[in-house]
Amino acid sequence: MAPDTVLPIEPLSEYDRHLFSEGTHFSLGAVLGAHPGRRDGRDGTAFRVWAPNADRVSVIGEVNAWDGAAHPLFPADDGTGVHAGFVPGIGPGERYKYRVVSRAGGYVSDRADPVAFATERPPGTASRIADLAHAWSDGAWLAERAQRQARDAPVSVYEIHAGSWRRDPADPGRLLSWSELAGPLVDHVTDLGFTHVELLPVMEHPFYGSWGYQGLGYFAPSARYGSPQDLMGFVDALHRAGLGVLLDWVPSHFPVDGHGLAFFDGTHLYEHAHPLQRLHPEWGSAVFNLGRNEVRAFLGSSALFWLEHYHADGLRVDAVASMLYLDYGRKPGEWIPNAHGGRENLAAVAFLRDLNTAALARHPGVLICAEESTAWPLVTRPPSAGGLGFSLKWNMGWMHDTLQYFSRDSIHRQYHHDEMTFSIMYAWSEDYLLPLSHDEVVHLKGSLLGRMPGDDWQRRANLRLLLAYQFTHPGKKLLFMGGEFGQEAEWDHDRSLDWHLLGDERHEGLLRFTRDLAWLYRDLPALHARDHDPAGFSWVVVGDNEQSVLAYLRSGPAPGERALVVLNATPVVRSRYRVGVPCGGRWRERLNSDGAAYGGSGIGNHGGRRTEPVPAHGFEQSLLLTLPPLACLVLTPEEP
Repeated sequence: MAPDTVLPIEPLSEYDRHLFSEGTHFSLGAVLGAHPGRRDGRDGTAFRVWAPNADRVSVIGEVNAWDGAAHPLFPADDGTGVHAGFVPGIGPGERYKYRVVSRAGGYVSDRADPVAFATERPPGTASRIADLAHAWSDGAWLAERAQRQARDAPVSVYEIHAGSWRRDPADPGRLLSWSELAGPLVDHVTDLGFTHVELLPVMEHPFYGSWGYQGLGYFAPSARYGSPQDLMGFVDALHRAGLGVLLDWVPSHFPVDGHGLAFFDGTHLYEHAHPLQRLHPEWGSAVFNLGRNEVRAFLGSSALFWLEHYHADGLRVDAVASMLYLDYGRKPGEWIPNAHGGRENLAAVAFLRDLNTAALARHPGVLICAEESTAWPLVTRPPSAGGLGFSLKWNMGWMHDTLQYFSRDSIHRQYHHDEMTFSIMYAWSEDYLLPLSHDEVVHLKGSLLGRMPGDDWQRRANLRLLLAYQFTHPGKKLLFMGGEFGQEAEWDHDRSLDWHLLGDERHEGLLRFTRDLAWLYRDLPALHARDHDPAGFSWVVVGDNEQSVLAYLRSGPAPGERALVVLNATPVVRSRYRVGVPCGGRWRERLNSDGAAYGGSGIGNHGGRRTEPVPAHGFEQSLLLTLPPLACLVLTPEEP
């Protein structure tokens, strides 16, 4: 095909150019990338790619047998650095790349489209032209989304890795498609009572073992699981079942594979040019240059693309701390201070504020969650108040302290009581989500069940107690797949969860408990409506470290909406344990993690207890309870 068959297309509008150059164009997917269409009576595809330091950019692919001379694009003369053109005879499904000839030393490379909407399946690295049309049927969910994801709503997230949640039983090496995953996942999660599913990054990534956190498909879902429409259908199915969908998203770094973003046009276009800023020392990946306006526009456009085109209900932004601190993971002399001599990445702060503002303005009610592991202030407060504008922050401190406490033998827990009480000291400083995530069941840490001390019975009792503590503590919830039924082995991304364990009554009991716990969290406003409000929590028993007992009240906004939570973190039955309560009458035992149906010993309070006019813990009325071993009780007041 002769070069003159590339047809010129209109340049970016003045408005697009202005927003792109100032870093606030968060809809670049509409103007860059490959868009099938028709021009001059011919079907084909319009291409636009940002490569300001390229002398020439050509489309190569199946249409021209990967010949770099056949279809050169036209460089824009508007200062944007965009190369564009319409190539007839190429359409949806076809593979393509850009051959980039740099004016910097004549460097030549074949690159995937940074704004590709689809890719070929790895290990192939080409982009694919895609039509993103989909007949959505989730209008009812979207109409209710803001209410379902409000600060006073129950939010419990089931976190999964699509490639290892479940695999083909007949061929364990085969990954299931989105279409194959949707049905069983909806059945499992809706039965359990979780409100949301969170997916480890689904954006295309060259190395499967990175779990998606070393990604290059900032606008393209991984072809390992099917087409863009397959992922849309998956989200649609979850929405119709009343489940929200959160996507992990990584704007902090990217791998340096030769077909990707690194050194894209023969210069450090997306990443920092300075060697002290260019690579992340822990991951060996390239660090996005957030001081460059066009890079901020690229990333912001990626985030909003998933909210708009895939109807995602929110994003979990990975490794936020690595973005905020210039010295993150670096030794003295290995980083460059900001203009004021400090360690704060001012460009990243500005970008995150702009991103969160735009996301919530365009898609009210979405959840933008920060995985931020430091004490950076005001992460979940609005930019107008000096905050970053996130909806939720992962409570990494709670996760660390809690898992450390639960890994201890029960006889030693009395000396580490503060690991269970300290989190309340800062629980209202941010709007928190409590994660028991994938990071806690890999790298020789063992599964959640495997980290619990004691004999087999005690390990399972400890896991039930851990989950009960998570679901009754202030904050939204997240549990990684397998934790709900006591996965024995550490998570392995190359194999399915051990679903066969559910043939064992011990694991069935754990699953039954998780189900009852998750539904109780949803059903009782006292356990969720004030997750971010100090009025929703008060200590009752906080200093009984010798017996490792804790008790607290959770309160809802309506009068009388209360839940008493009592934790016994030892394998000793505590008979006649007195706990003060704010009102008299009968208190119903709504949950007992030691129930025989869950694999416990069946010790409890016969469904509830009536109060006695005996003062305790600052209250005039109290309950005389039997505390089961390694167990949690949840009681609520009934009408006298």
